Amino acid sequence: MTKLRVLGVDACKDGWVAIELHDGAFSAAHIAASLPALLAERSDIDVVGLDMPLGLAETGWRQADIAAAGALGSARSTVFRIPPQSVWHEEDHESAVVRCRELTGQGFSRQAWGLRNKLLEANAYREHGRHRLHEVHPEVSFRAMAQGRTVLSSKKTWRGQMQRRDLLQEVGIGVPTELGEAGRAGSDDVLDAAAAGWTAHRIATDRATTYPNPPEECAAGGIMAIWC
Repeated sequence: MTKLRVLGVDACKDGWVAIELHDGAFSAAHIAASLPALLAERSDIDVVGLDMPLGLAETGWRQADIAAAGALGSARSTVFRIPPQSVWHEEDHESAVVRCRELTGQGFSRQAWGLRNKLLEANAYREHGRHRLHEVHPEVSFRAMAQGRTVLSSKKTWRGQMQRRDLLQEVGIGVPTELGEAGRAGSDDVLDAAAAGWTAHRIATDRATTYPNPPEECAAGGIMAIWC
C-alpha cells in the first residue's frame, strides 16, 4: 500500500530544515540551503507544510495573523503581523516601516523584518515551484496538539522544548536524536518542522482547519491562511 508522505519545513540558520513523515510517523530529516534544493528530489511528497508567511496583502494586515494570534491567547506575540506586499521590496527596515505606515497606519518590528529574505524566497517558490506550499505556524499546531491540557513554556527554554517533544511523541511523531546533516539545525527549528509535518498530515487527511476560515484572498492570487 502506498504511504502518505508529507513534509514539514522550517527556516534555520543554514537554510531550511524538513521533517518527513510517512503515514504520520517520522521517516527522515533533510536540510538544504534553499527551498528549491530541499524540494527538488521530493516529487513523491503529497503535502508540504511551511513555517513562513505565504501570500501577502495589498494593503492592511493579513487576517491569518490576526486570527492565529487570537487563538493563541497569551502566546499571541509569537505570531508576527505581516505587512503588505510592497513593504517587503524596500531595501531596509527603516524605509519598510515608512511604507508600512502608509499602507496600514502602523509600523512593524525589526524581528519581523528579519524574515524578509526567507519570506521572499518562499513566496517566489509558491508562485513558480512544483510543490504546493501550505502556510503553518508551529505554535498554533502545538496548541492544537495540547488541546488545552498544557500551558507551553517558551520554545527557547529546555522545559518548553521538552514539552513540545512530548506532544509530538503523543501524536506519534518520535523525532530521533540523530538526524544526520539535518542535526545542524537548531533544536527549536527541528521541533517546529516536525509540528509543520503534523499539520501537513492533517491537511493530507482532510482534518485540518484554517485561520481565518474561510481563507482570505491575497494580492497576487491564491489564499492567505494559516493551516492547523
